[in-house]
Amino acid sequence: MMNRNTVLVVTSLAVVLLDQVSKLAVVHLIPLHGAVTVIPGFFDLVHIRNRGMAFGILNRPDANPAYYLLVGATLAAVILLLFWFRKTAGSNPRAGFGLSLIIGGAVGNLIDRIRLREVIDFLDVYAGSFHWPAFNVADSAITVGSIWLAVVLLRDGASEGSGEA
Repeated sequence: MMNRNTVLVVTSLAVVLLDQVSKLAVVHLIPLHGAVTVIPGFFDLVHIRNRGMAFGILNRPDANPAYYLLVGATLAAVILLLFWFRKTAGSNPRAGFGLSLIIGGAVGNLIDRIRLREVIDFLDVYAGSFHWPAFNVADSAITVGSIWLAVVLLRDGASEGSGEA
């Protein structure tokens, strides 16, 4: 059985590796602002850059203050998540797994932000005129990890309150 630190390292590194390799492939295979249709009318691979936060918030070319804010906030979040992981994972490995996904995703996007001053997004989901903002593997890991963590904490909290183990 893997110990809690191994789960953190393996899961987080897998997310970072998959995120960075997929972004590297996009950069080499799809021109900037280009698109490749995968499922017509629903899913494309694209190559866009985001200087802002999730969903393009603060995505402006002159976003210097936002850049430093985002790097600082991400570093602070990763540090806080690591402390939470150390406190939680031993008693609740399922919560530790969710935290590992979130940490890996945050680090994946942080690498882009520090290296490129922007994040590479490439997964584009849409239906008709409804267009979800493009995202990447790191964003997906953060989202899945957050949902996973919420479900685990709600379920475990409900179990504790009802006297179940």
